[in-house]
Amino acid sequence: YKKGIKAAETVLKKFPDHGETLAMKGLILNCMDKKTEAYELVRRGVKQDIKSHVCWHVYGLLYRSDRDYLQAIKCYRGALRQDPENVQILRDLSLLQAQMRDLDGFVETRQTLLTLKPTQRINWFSFAVATQLSGKLAQAVGIVEAYEKTLEGAPENDYEHGEMLLYKNTLLEEDGRVPSALQHLEKSEPQLVDKLRYHE
Repeated sequence: YKKGIKAAETVLKKFPDHGETLAMKGLILNCMDKKTEAYELVRRGVKQDIKSHVCWHVYGLLYRSDRDYLQAIKCYRGALRQDPENVQILRDLSLLQAQMRDLDGFVETRQTLLTLKPTQRINWFSFAVATQLSGKLAQAVGIVEAYEKTLEGAPENDYEHGEMLLYKNTLLEEDGRVPSALQHLEKSEPQLVDKLRYHE
């Protein structure tokens, strides 16, 4: 932490009102258990550069570290007003939305992440899980099927592919489509690595 504080102080000597540097110094102080000073610096940073997504994100991180999740969500939303496509802030926001059971917000944020990075499998399945948690099981199945259509050739990882098939099967079963789930399970059996789960 000493190097970080020293670097921040070097910048602040030349530019004492640099909002992002004030916020980052506050974040470092928060990690050193100097909470009061940390909040003061981050607030000052936000005041100096209210249009900085970095300042708002750091402010949210401070609140999250103190488990004040509602304030953290407000700060993340402030950051996203300045940089609406920032993947890291969207990820952090989605985690807190899940934590606070804001399932509609969770679905919306995960959909935004999928739109921004459609080539990442994690975004497809996070969106499917968010949709599943919000009770829209048929839509979750549709998301997994849409992902399957993007696959070309043999799967890169047999185990992960098998887990995807089992997840889809779970969604079909939860949606009350038991005959479809059984048919899907039988069809998928040769591609499943986890044979124990298949037999369950």
